[in-house]
Amino acid sequence: MTVRLIHVGLGGWGGNWARNVVPNEELITVAALVEPDQKTRRTVLAELGLPDALGFASLAAALDAVESDAVLLTTPAVTHAPLAREALAAGKHVLVEKPFAATAEEAAALVATADDAGLLIHVSQNYRYYPAPRAARDLLARGAVGEVVSIDIDFRQWDNDLAVGAHPHYAFPHPLLHDMAIHHFDLLRMVTGEEARAVFAKSSAPSFSKYDDEAAAAVIIELDSGITVSYRGSWVSRGKPTGWAGEWRIDGADGEIFFTSRLGPIEDGAGDVVEVRDVASAERRALPLAATGLVDRAGSLHAFAHDILTGESTGHHGRDNVGSIALMEAATRSAESGLFEAVIVPTPLDDRKEQAHA
Repeated sequence: MTVRLIHVGLGGWGGNWARNVVPNEELITVAALVEPDQKTRRTVLAELGLPDALGFASLAAALDAVESDAVLLTTPAVTHAPLAREALAAGKHVLVEKPFAATAEEAAALVATADDAGLLIHVSQNYRYYPAPRAARDLLARGAVGEVVSIDIDFRQWDNDLAVGAHPHYAFPHPLLHDMAIHHFDLLRMVTGEEARAVFAKSSAPSFSKYDDEAAAAVIIELDSGITVSYRGSWVSRGKPTGWAGEWRIDGADGEIFFTSRLGPIEDGAGDVVEVRDVASAERRALPLAATGLVDRAGSLHAFAHDILTGESTGHHGRDNVGSIALMEAATRSAESGLFEAVIVPTPLDDRKEQAHA
């Protein structure tokens, strides 16, 4: 059996999904491709050898015309929540690119809607599928460096060469906090197993930045245990570029963990690095990394299809992503207010109903 998939959004990153990710998943059958731009739609259909009859200008048209089980959303972020609601209302499972909602309340409501309908909503937090962050998570879980004191995360890239208006990335709402830092916030929750409780963020837009919103930010995050996290991210850094998952330093009472991830080509975890230094060592030692199977988006797509077909859970349901959206949202509020902001992780609405009747 395979999952019959309607893929919505074929421009840019969505086109990359269509060409390089979806065709490689044996548990998926493409039922339809949706893209409002006719030229883009026809180009992708032709490249994939699919008939024009499988192409549609809207999700509604595709839902009416083809038999399907699930919907993949690789559309602009502002459309994620409304399109997810439309797919869920039609009885379809949903896999959506990050961030899957603009607010934590909206994310929790989508999770509740899916739960009420007996459907899955997964978020493609693809950085979770690389070996380095998984190894770091396991090291912390077994207390490899003792009590954790602080965590430092740095992300540096230069993405500012094209002319103003020539790069769609420049116009993304909150391109650092929402489009990039959401990856690092999500990894922070996965690696530590903790939620954040407060955040202070200072965003910046240098005079030479071509971004509409913030191109860089410095963020202080307090986790539930009291651990302080320092995060620095920039799309306009002239420093040595980091891997896309950033450079992490986890300082503990008995040593330090360093890791970096997603350095090499997309969907290749070979560039991941984890190093550990204990109190008796002057230098960090590199750890061998075990293969994790499918990485990046291939991992998130396979997990989605697997969970639909087996009824099992790989642990990457949208429910687990609400805390990442809450941290992203609180950081955005802090950047606007200039104040420390509480990170409020709402309980999915169906859980609230159960608690009210308990």
